Amino acid sequence: MAGNTFGEVFKITTFGESHGVSVGVIVDGVTPGVEINEAYIQKQMDRRKPGQSSVTTPRKEYDVVHIQSGVFEGKTTGTPLFVVLQNHDMRPEAYSEIQDAFRPGHADFTYLEKYGIRDHRGSGRASGRETAARVAGGAIARKLLERRGVQVVAYTQEIGGIRCESFDEGVIEQNAVRACDPIAADKMIKKIEGLAEIGDSCGGIVECRISGVIPGLGEPVFDKLDAELAKAMLSIGAVKGIEFGAGFEAATMLGSEHNDARNSDGFLTNHSGGIIGGISTGQEIVFRISVKPTSSISVPQQTTNIKGEEQEIRTEGRHDPCICPRIVPVVEAMACLVLEDQYKRQAAMLG
Repeated sequence: MAGNTFGEVFKITTFGESHGVSVGVIVDGVTPGVEINEAYIQKQMDRRKPGQSSVTTPRKEYDVVHIQSGVFEGKTTGTPLFVVLQNHDMRPEAYSEIQDAFRPGHADFTYLEKYGIRDHRGSGRASGRETAARVAGGAIARKLLERRGVQVVAYTQEIGGIRCESFDEGVIEQNAVRACDPIAADKMIKKIEGLAEIGDSCGGIVECRISGVIPGLGEPVFDKLDAELAKAMLSIGAVKGIEFGAGFEAATMLGSEHNDARNSDGFLTNHSGGIIGGISTGQEIVFRISVKPTSSISVPQQTTNIKGEEQEIRTEGRHDPCICPRIVPVVEAMACLVLEDQYKRQAAMLG
Protein backbone atom coordinates (compact mmCIF):
# COMPACT_ATOMS: atom_id res chain seq x y z
CA MET A 1 0.00 0.00 0.00
CA ALA A 2 2.73 2.47 0.97
CA GLY A 3 4.66 2.11 -2.27
CA ASN A 4 8.11 1.72 -0.71
CA THR A 5 8.65 -1.92 -1.74
CA PHE A 6 9.59 -3.13 -5.22
CA GLY A 7 9.62 -6.70 -6.55
CA GLU A 8 7.72 -9.95 -6.01
CA VAL A 9 10.21 -12.68 -5.03
CA PHE A 10 13.44 -10.69 -5.00
CA LYS A 11 12.35 -7.42 -3.44
CA ILE A 12 13.64 -4.25 -1.88
CA THR A 13 12.20 -1.76 0.59
CA THR A 14 13.95 1.61 0.75
CA PHE A 15 13.80 4.15 3.58
CA GLY A 16 15.14 7.57 4.55
CA GLU A 17 14.96 11.21 3.47
CA SER A 18 17.33 13.62 1.77
CA HIS A 19 18.28 15.51 4.93
CA GLY A 20 17.44 12.86 7.51
CA VAL A 21 19.88 10.73 9.49
CA SER A 22 20.32 8.06 6.83
CA VAL A 23 18.94 6.28 3.80
CA GLY A 24 19.03 2.56 3.20
CA VAL A 25 17.49 -0.60 1.86
CA ILE A 26 16.21 -3.97 3.02
CA VAL A 27 16.72 -6.68 0.39
CA ASP A 28 14.66 -9.87 0.69
CA GLY A 29 14.72 -13.03 -1.40
CA VAL A 30 18.52 -13.11 -1.64
CA THR A 31 20.04 -16.42 -2.69
CA PRO A 32 22.02 -17.85 0.27
CA GLY A 33 25.69 -18.74 0.08
CA VAL A 34 26.72 -16.01 -2.37
CA GLU A 35 30.02 -14.28 -1.63
CA ILE A 36 29.53 -10.55 -1.20
CA ASN A 37 31.06 -7.77 0.85
CA GLU A 38 30.69 -4.07 1.44
CA ALA A 39 33.47 -3.26 -1.04
CA TYR A 40 31.45 -4.77 -3.90
CA ILE A 41 28.41 -2.64 -3.09
CA GLN A 42 30.64 0.39 -2.48
CA LYS A 43 31.90 0.24 -6.07
CA GLN A 44 28.37 0.94 -7.33
CA MET A 45 27.71 3.56 -4.67
CA ASP A 46 30.85 5.45 -5.70
CA ARG A 47 29.51 5.70 -9.26
CA ARG A 48 26.34 7.41 -8.05
CA LYS A 49 27.61 9.60 -5.21
CA PRO A 50 27.49 13.40 -5.59
CA GLY A 51 30.39 15.83 -5.87
CA GLN A 52 32.33 13.90 -8.51
CA SER A 53 32.75 16.62 -11.13
CA SER A 54 31.78 20.11 -12.29
CA VAL A 55 28.55 18.76 -13.79
CA THR A 56 27.15 17.31 -10.55
CA THR A 57 25.98 18.73 -7.23
CA PRO A 58 28.81 19.72 -4.88
CA ARG A 59 27.05 18.04 -1.95
CA LYS A 60 29.52 15.66 -0.31
CA GLU A 61 27.99 12.32 0.59
CA TYR A 62 30.50 9.46 0.68
CA ASP A 63 27.77 6.83 0.93
CA VAL A 64 29.89 4.41 2.94
CA VAL A 65 28.15 1.04 2.91
CA HIS A 66 27.23 -0.58 6.23
CA ILE A 67 25.75 -4.09 5.99
CA GLN A 68 23.72 -4.63 9.17
CA SER A 69 22.35 -8.11 8.49
CA GLY A 70 22.02 -10.88 5.92
CA VAL A 71 25.73 -11.62 5.49
CA PHE A 72 27.81 -14.01 7.62
CA GLU A 73 31.49 -14.72 7.10
CA GLY A 74 31.39 -13.03 3.70
CA LYS A 75 28.38 -14.95 2.34
CA THR A 76 24.68 -14.17 2.09
CA THR A 77 22.54 -16.09 4.56
CA GLY A 78 19.26 -15.92 2.64
CA THR A 79 17.73 -13.74 5.34
CA PRO A 80 16.92 -10.05 4.74
CA LEU A 81 20.01 -8.07 3.83
CA PHE A 82 19.97 -4.66 5.50
CA VAL A 83 22.21 -1.84 4.18
CA VAL A 84 22.49 1.62 5.77
CA LEU A 85 24.06 4.75 4.24
CA GLN A 86 24.56 7.60 6.68
CA ASN A 87 23.81 11.16 5.57
CA HIS A 88 26.57 13.61 6.44
CA ASP A 89 26.43 16.80 4.37
CA MET A 90 22.91 17.88 5.27
CA ARG A 91 21.91 21.54 5.16
CA PRO A 92 18.17 21.66 5.90
CA GLU A 93 18.42 25.34 6.78
CA ALA A 94 18.97 26.08 3.08
CA TYR A 95 15.27 25.33 2.53
CA SER A 96 13.79 27.33 5.42
CA GLU A 97 12.96 30.36 3.26
CA ILE A 98 10.88 28.31 0.84
CA GLN A 99 9.30 25.83 3.25
CA ASP A 100 5.82 27.25 2.62
CA ALA A 101 6.20 27.64 -1.15
CA PHE A 102 5.67 25.07 -3.89
CA ARG A 103 8.76 24.71 -6.08
CA PRO A 104 7.86 24.25 -9.77
CA GLY A 105 8.66 20.75 -11.01
CA HIS A 106 8.96 19.32 -7.49
CA ALA A 107 6.58 17.08 -5.54
CA ASP A 108 5.93 19.76 -2.90
CA PHE A 109 2.29 20.33 -3.84
CA THR A 110 1.42 16.68 -4.53
CA TYR A 111 3.03 15.35 -1.33
CA LEU A 112 1.13 17.91 0.74
CA GLU A 113 -2.12 17.00 -1.01
CA LYS A 114 -1.54 13.27 -0.41
CA TYR A 115 -0.22 13.24 3.15
CA GLY A 116 -1.30 16.59 4.60
CA ILE A 117 2.34 17.14 5.58
CA ARG A 118 5.58 17.42 3.65
CA ASP A 119 9.28 17.38 4.40
CA HIS A 120 10.56 20.59 2.81
CA ARG A 121 14.23 19.71 3.45
CA GLY A 122 15.41 18.97 -0.06
CA SER A 123 12.15 17.20 -0.97
CA GLY A 124 12.52 14.60 1.78
CA ARG A 125 11.49 11.20 0.45
CA ALA A 126 10.88 12.60 -3.05
CA SER A 127 14.53 13.61 -3.36
CA GLY A 128 16.93 11.90 -5.73
CA ARG A 129 18.85 11.03 -2.56
CA GLU A 130 16.47 8.09 -2.17
CA THR A 131 18.01 6.45 -5.23
CA ALA A 132 21.21 5.76 -3.27
CA ALA A 133 19.28 3.00 -1.51
CA ARG A 134 18.18 1.57 -4.86
CA VAL A 135 21.77 1.40 -6.07
CA ALA A 136 22.76 -0.48 -2.92
CA GLY A 137 19.94 -2.98 -3.44
CA GLY A 138 20.69 -3.19 -7.15
CA ALA A 139 24.29 -4.10 -6.39
CA ILE A 140 23.07 -7.25 -4.62
CA ALA A 141 20.95 -8.13 -7.65
CA ARG A 142 23.89 -7.44 -9.97
CA LYS A 143 26.05 -9.88 -8.01
CA LEU A 144 23.44 -12.61 -8.42
CA LEU A 145 23.01 -11.82 -12.13
CA GLU A 146 26.75 -12.05 -12.74
CA ARG A 147 26.52 -15.69 -11.70
CA ARG A 148 23.94 -16.10 -14.45
CA GLY A 149 26.14 -14.43 -17.06
CA VAL A 150 23.98 -11.31 -17.32
CA GLN A 151 25.59 -7.92 -18.00
CA VAL A 152 23.80 -4.57 -17.60
CA VAL A 153 25.31 -1.41 -19.08
CA ALA A 154 23.65 2.02 -19.20
CA TYR A 155 25.08 5.27 -20.53
CA THR A 156 24.16 8.79 -21.56
CA GLN A 157 23.06 8.97 -25.18
CA GLU A 158 21.93 12.59 -25.31
CA ILE A 159 22.09 15.73 -23.14
CA GLY A 160 20.57 19.11 -23.96
CA GLY A 161 20.09 18.17 -27.61
CA ILE A 162 23.69 16.97 -28.03
CA ARG A 163 23.61 13.33 -29.14
CA CYS A 164 26.27 10.64 -29.22
CA GLU A 165 27.27 9.75 -32.78
CA SER A 166 29.34 6.67 -31.90
CA PHE A 167 29.36 3.91 -29.28
CA ASP A 168 32.42 2.94 -27.27
CA GLU A 169 31.61 1.13 -24.03
CA GLY A 170 35.17 1.67 -22.83
CA VAL A 171 34.77 5.45 -22.55
CA ILE A 172 31.51 5.50 -20.57
CA GLU A 173 33.19 5.60 -17.15
CA GLN A 174 36.01 7.78 -18.45
CA ASN A 175 34.03 11.02 -18.84
CA ALA A 176 31.98 13.09 -16.40
CA VAL A 177 28.67 12.62 -18.20
CA ARG A 178 29.01 8.84 -18.77
CA ALA A 179 28.49 9.27 -22.50
CA CYS A 180 29.37 6.54 -25.01
CA ASP A 181 30.97 9.06 -27.41
CA PRO A 182 33.99 11.04 -26.11
CA ILE A 183 33.56 13.87 -28.62
CA ALA A 184 29.91 14.34 -27.71
CA ALA A 185 30.84 14.07 -24.04
CA ASP A 186 33.06 17.16 -24.23
CA LYS A 187 30.23 19.13 -25.84
CA MET A 188 27.76 17.92 -23.22
CA ILE A 189 30.04 18.99 -20.37
CA LYS A 190 30.39 22.49 -21.82
CA LYS A 191 26.62 22.69 -22.24
CA ILE A 192 25.95 21.70 -18.63
CA GLU A 193 28.62 24.01 -17.22
CA GLY A 194 27.15 26.91 -19.19
CA LEU A 195 23.66 26.24 -17.83
CA ALA A 196 25.00 25.93 -14.29
CA GLU A 197 26.52 29.39 -14.55
CA ILE A 198 23.13 30.95 -15.27
CA GLY A 199 21.28 28.76 -12.78
CA ASP A 200 19.38 26.63 -15.27
CA SER A 201 19.31 22.90 -16.10
CA CYS A 202 18.73 20.41 -18.90
CA GLY A 203 17.62 16.84 -19.46
CA GLY A 204 18.64 14.05 -21.77
CA ILE A 205 18.33 10.43 -22.83
CA VAL A 206 19.93 7.39 -21.19
CA GLU A 207 20.12 4.06 -23.00
CA CYS A 208 20.52 0.64 -21.36
CA ARG A 209 21.76 -2.57 -22.96
CA ILE A 210 21.38 -5.92 -21.22
CA SER A 211 23.10 -9.04 -22.54
CA GLY A 212 23.13 -12.67 -21.46
CA VAL A 213 19.44 -12.91 -20.53
CA ILE A 214 17.88 -16.29 -21.28
CA PRO A 215 14.74 -16.45 -23.45
CA GLY A 216 11.49 -16.96 -21.59
CA LEU A 217 11.58 -14.35 -18.81
CA GLY A 218 8.42 -12.35 -18.29
CA GLU A 219 4.97 -13.03 -16.87
CA PRO A 220 2.11 -12.44 -19.31
CA VAL A 221 -0.33 -10.78 -19.32
CA PHE A 222 0.11 -7.97 -16.84
CA ASP A 223 3.67 -8.62 -15.62
CA LYS A 224 5.37 -8.51 -19.00
CA LEU A 225 9.13 -8.07 -18.80
CA ASP A 226 9.01 -4.76 -20.64
CA ALA A 227 6.13 -3.62 -18.43
CA GLU A 228 8.12 -4.45 -15.30
CA LEU A 229 11.20 -2.66 -16.62
CA ALA A 230 9.05 0.32 -17.57
CA LYS A 231 7.57 0.48 -14.07
CA ALA A 232 11.06 0.28 -12.59
CA MET A 233 12.39 3.11 -14.73
CA LEU A 234 9.35 5.35 -14.37
CA SER A 235 9.59 4.96 -10.60
CA ILE A 236 12.80 7.00 -10.78
CA GLY A 237 11.70 10.57 -10.09
CA ALA A 238 13.36 12.28 -13.06
CA VAL A 239 12.24 9.77 -15.72
CA LYS A 240 9.31 10.83 -17.90
CA GLY A 241 9.32 8.28 -20.72
CA ILE A 242 10.68 4.95 -21.95
CA GLU A 243 10.94 3.07 -25.24
CA PHE A 244 12.20 -0.39 -26.19
CA GLY A 245 14.08 -1.35 -29.34
CA ALA A 246 12.87 0.78 -32.24
CA GLY A 247 10.58 2.50 -29.75
CA PHE A 248 8.50 5.41 -31.05
CA GLU A 249 10.19 5.06 -34.42
CA ALA A 250 8.10 1.91 -34.84
CA ALA A 251 5.11 4.18 -35.44
CA THR A 252 6.66 5.22 -38.77
CA MET A 253 7.69 1.71 -39.86
CA LEU A 254 5.83 -0.92 -41.86
CA GLY A 255 5.10 -4.29 -40.33
CA SER A 256 7.45 -5.86 -42.84
CA GLU A 257 10.19 -3.53 -41.57
CA HIS A 258 9.57 -3.78 -37.85
CA ASN A 259 8.96 -7.53 -37.48
CA ASP A 260 12.06 -9.37 -36.30
CA ALA A 261 12.37 -12.13 -38.89
CA ARG A 262 14.23 -15.36 -38.13
CA ASN A 263 16.34 -17.92 -39.93
CA SER A 264 18.04 -21.09 -38.73
CA ASP A 265 20.63 -18.99 -36.86
CA GLY A 266 18.04 -16.96 -34.96
CA PHE A 267 16.65 -13.43 -35.19
CA LEU A 268 17.80 -11.25 -38.08
CA THR A 269 16.96 -7.92 -36.40
CA ASN A 270 16.12 -6.65 -32.92
CA HIS A 271 13.51 -3.93 -33.40
CA SER A 272 11.62 -5.40 -30.44
CA GLY A 273 14.49 -4.61 -28.09
CA GLY A 274 14.88 -8.23 -26.98
CA ILE A 275 11.30 -8.64 -25.70
CA ILE A 276 8.33 -9.99 -27.68
CA GLY A 277 4.91 -10.59 -26.15
CA GLY A 278 6.34 -9.43 -22.85
CA ILE A 279 8.85 -12.30 -22.79
CA SER A 280 12.61 -12.14 -23.36
CA THR A 281 13.84 -13.49 -26.70
CA GLY A 282 17.42 -14.13 -25.64
CA GLN A 283 18.62 -11.17 -27.69
CA GLU A 284 20.11 -8.04 -26.20
CA ILE A 285 17.50 -6.08 -24.27
CA VAL A 286 17.64 -2.43 -25.30
CA PHE A 287 15.65 0.48 -23.93
CA ARG A 288 15.96 4.25 -23.60
CA ILE A 289 14.57 6.63 -21.01
CA SER A 290 13.91 10.36 -21.20
CA VAL A 291 15.25 12.32 -18.24
CA LYS A 292 13.65 15.66 -17.44
CA PRO A 293 15.66 18.81 -16.65
CA THR A 294 16.55 19.15 -12.97
CA SER A 295 13.67 20.90 -11.21
CA SER A 296 15.89 22.79 -8.76
CA ILE A 297 17.07 25.91 -10.59
CA SER A 298 17.97 29.40 -9.36
CA VAL A 299 16.23 31.10 -12.28
CA PRO A 300 13.24 33.06 -10.85
CA GLN A 301 9.93 31.23 -11.35
CA GLN A 302 6.30 31.94 -10.58
CA THR A 303 4.57 29.84 -7.92
CA THR A 304 2.15 29.96 -4.99
CA ASN A 305 2.54 29.21 -1.29
CA ILE A 306 0.43 27.05 1.02
CA LYS A 307 -1.99 29.97 1.49
CA GLY A 308 -2.57 30.20 -2.26
CA GLU A 309 -0.69 33.48 -2.53
CA GLU A 310 1.35 34.09 -5.66
CA GLN A 311 5.06 34.67 -5.29
CA GLU A 312 8.36 34.45 -7.12
CA ILE A 313 10.74 31.69 -6.12
CA ARG A 314 14.39 30.81 -6.64
CA THR A 315 15.65 27.40 -5.57
CA GLU A 316 19.09 27.97 -4.11
CA GLY A 317 21.36 25.19 -2.91
CA ARG A 318 23.44 22.33 -4.27
CA HIS A 319 21.81 20.62 -7.22
CA ASP A 320 22.77 18.71 -10.36
CA PRO A 321 22.36 20.92 -13.44
CA CYS A 322 21.77 17.66 -15.34
CA ILE A 323 20.74 14.39 -13.73
CA CYS A 324 21.86 12.06 -16.54
CA PRO A 325 25.42 11.32 -15.34
CA ARG A 326 24.30 10.15 -11.89
CA ILE A 327 21.09 8.46 -13.01
CA VAL A 328 23.06 5.93 -15.11
CA PRO A 329 23.94 3.66 -12.15
CA VAL A 330 20.37 4.02 -10.87
CA VAL A 331 19.02 2.77 -14.20
CA GLU A 332 21.36 -0.19 -14.06
CA ALA A 333 20.35 -0.95 -10.48
CA MET A 334 16.63 -0.95 -11.26
CA ALA A 335 17.18 -3.14 -14.32
CA CYS A 336 19.14 -5.61 -12.19
CA LEU A 337 16.36 -5.72 -9.59
CA VAL A 338 13.75 -6.51 -12.23
CA LEU A 339 15.82 -9.22 -13.89
CA GLU A 340 16.80 -11.07 -10.72
CA ASP A 341 13.16 -11.01 -9.63
CA GLN A 342 12.10 -12.40 -13.02
CA TYR A 343 14.70 -15.18 -12.85
CA LYS A 344 13.41 -16.20 -9.45
CA ARG A 345 9.79 -16.04 -10.58
CA GLN A 346 10.64 -18.22 -13.57
CA ALA A 347 12.36 -20.77 -11.32
CA ALA A 348 9.37 -20.84 -9.01
CA MET A 349 7.00 -21.45 -11.93
CA LEU A 350 9.08 -24.36 -13.24
CA GLY A 351 9.33 -25.88 -9.79
